[in-house]
Amino acid sequence: MNDRLLMDNYLLLLKSTVEVYVHGTLESSNQAIREMLKAGLDNTMTHQADTYDIMTTFGWYSINNVKPSQIKQAYNKVNKNN
Repeated sequence: MNDRLLMDNYLLLLKSTVEVYVHGTLESSNQAIREMLKAGLDNTMTHQADTYDIMTTFGWYSINNVKPSQIKQAYNKVNKNN
């Protein structure tokens, strides 16, 4: 397993973990538990941002900017189906 694959998997794990923390934080009826979950959420989001930064530095995660015409085309397609 190479470094890029490890980082891809770690980033996916972090994204999934954020979802769990968000739901737990929102659904918690106990203030102490809610604060603990929120701290875990904040920590995980920091790790996600750091991982993303590392991956972009190595060229392992790239973002393609979408042209305004593509956005308009997608918007029109969605509205046409409604």
